[in-house]
Amino acid sequence: MVNTRRRTEPRSRLMQGMIDYTYILVGSAIVALAFNLFLLPNKIASGGVSGISTLLTYTVGFEPAYTLWAFNIPLFILGVLMLGGFKYGIKTLVGTIFLPFVVFISRDWSVGIEDPLLGALFGGIGVGLGLGTVFRANASTGGTDLAAQIFNKYTGVSLGLCVFAIDGLIVATSAVVFSLELALYALIALFVTGKTIDLVQMGVGYAKVALIISDHQEEVRQSILKDVDRGVTKLSGHGGYTDAERPVLMCVVNQQEVTKLKQIVRAVDPKAFVIVTNATEVLGEGFKRA
Repeated sequence: MVNTRRRTEPRSRLMQGMIDYTYILVGSAIVALAFNLFLLPNKIASGGVSGISTLLTYTVGFEPAYTLWAFNIPLFILGVLMLGGFKYGIKTLVGTIFLPFVVFISRDWSVGIEDPLLGALFGGIGVGLGLGTVFRANASTGGTDLAAQIFNKYTGVSLGLCVFAIDGLIVATSAVVFSLELALYALIALFVTGKTIDLVQMGVGYAKVALIISDHQEEVRQSILKDVDRGVTKLSGHGGYTDAERPVLMCVVNQQEVTKLKQIVRAVDPKAFVIVTNATEVLGEGFKRA
């Protein structure tokens, strides 16, 4: 009997890689267009490197794409050097380079939206849709998220607080450079972006609880501990039909890790039974503090 498993696995990895890079390119392009068409023309500096580029465009005339490259590439290199090796991989590097490229080639495009509220709403939706798509490939577009992770590692301040502080500083600066009204619109864009990412990532909960039933539960457990870097709890369970012992693995992950968790479980045991549901609030290590 010919073993076809070895032949199909490389093909499956190749197909998954093609899908991931498609997500990254499409998602990065959506973010770039939302920035150029809605946020930048209306002076909405809604955090991140894109917010910094908006401020520099209107104060000193810097080309937004050049600003994005000038910040994102060094931050990516710092992430590699300070966060332990090539952790973010080539996929994040692709997003880091491609997003500014789309910003550059679409710099003269316009939809004629000059209402800051519409710019904040549709810009926020577009950025959230794009970032959520990139997250589905287990990648990112770099930017201030990497700066926040570096700050988190060397100060112990929670990652969420680091991101909030950086984005808050950018929005506060926009209040000084532009106006308080435009800064408030930027906060609306940030809120809409976050909610849209939640929707793209399968729900609106802060985190996700995964319940996994598998005939290879030990291999699945080890893979989650190693590759997702999240804790796993083994719950006692019994099959309702056979009454045989069926341990259930429970793992809590954030929204960006859902896709990676499912891919890992599927790779170890394609027949595994997986339930992913919302966790309204999670307190503890790796999540919010009480």
